[in-house]
Amino acid sequence: MPANAAKGRTFTESARRAQIVAAAIAVIAEHGYAAASFTRIAKQAGLSSTGMISYHFANKDDLIREVLTEATTVAYNYISPRMEAVTGYAAKLRVRLESNMELVRAHPDHVKTIIEIARNAPTRPQFVDERVTLFANHLREGQAAGEFGPFHVEAMAVTIIGGIDAMVTGLVHNPDIDATLAGREFADTFDRATRPS
Repeated sequence: MPANAAKGRTFTESARRAQIVAAAIAVIAEHGYAAASFTRIAKQAGLSSTGMISYHFANKDDLIREVLTEATTVAYNYISPRMEAVTGYAAKLRVRLESNMELVRAHPDHVKTIIEIARNAPTRPQFVDERVTLFANHLREGQAAGEFGPFHVEAMAVTIIGGIDAMVTGLVHNPDIDATLAGREFADTFDRATRPS
């Protein structure tokens, strides 16, 4: 069954796909993107052969797309409710930055997987470029509302994203650092950088 379309999947097929995706996330998080072979993923999932993976996914790219969808969905579902709980552009920016740091501790394997795929996949994931637009639009709207001061929004967006990536990577490699405290300090930095003078 080539890459089984979502329509018509049985409960068992959906459960098996989820099992394979979870195993792939664990393998990528522990061993890296390049080492995520079907053989290693099958072993992690407790499958008898790699054929079980090929039955559900056309190739590695197909599996990685599903893995990235799952990992980014987990991240979105963690961060979005926190942002929805506050009002105002400055408050939402703070919560987004703090939540990105706390996500590292809440879902470490998913975060590591997103980093690995973003850095090493042959095709640049769409979300990497979308983040610049997302942050730039938020900053621009915040300026219009008077919550942010004057600055070049695209440049600030790129700076924020670079900071997030560096901080997240630092937290991944330094598990003893308090992610909540780090997130607060990080958000404080950009609160000062974006607030009206």
